[in-house]
Amino acid sequence: MKIRSLFFLMVICFSCSKTTPRKPINPKPSSTILKETISASKVLNEAEDAKIIALIQKDSTKTYITSPNGFWYTYLNKVEEDIPTPQAGQEVTFSYNITDLNDVVIYSTEELGIKKYKIDKEDFIAGIQKGIKLMKIGETITFVIPSYNAFGISGDGNKIAINQSIKSTVTLLNIN
Repeated sequence: MKIRSLFFLMVICFSCSKTTPRKPINPKPSSTILKETISASKVLNEAEDAKIIALIQKDSTKTYITSPNGFWYTYLNKVEEDIPTPQAGQEVTFSYNITDLNDVVIYSTEELGIKKYKIDKEDFIAGIQKGIKLMKIGETITFVIPSYNAFGISGDGNKIAINQSIKSTVTLLNIN
């Protein structure tokens, strides 16, 4: 009986030895692949930007402003009064549509309806998120948004294709 107990105690003590970590099955991607992906993305983004700039230059009826956030915009209705713009955490109400760069409607204002959005607290189209912060109540702005600030490499899974630049006309209705 003592031998069994001693044997059992030894098994317990020696089975608790250090475990060696397992190596991952899939090794990390090489830095070469990462660099190639970044280079390809830069080329794609530059091509998109060039296409948008060419489109803007052809539209002599409007004055477009380049945003430091990676999109362009033009006022359709500008409010000159000194009214505050939305700040982080505030909820805004707005209407918007989405078209392609040739103004073919992808999603109409009626289809999308009135949107309530909490500034910087909800996930939404990046270009519009940043653009709304520039707006005053009553203003209408058309944003020209490259894919990397819109739906990116995945599209929306419905009507917006992968790597598709979009235009969106937004009217800010209220800031709560």
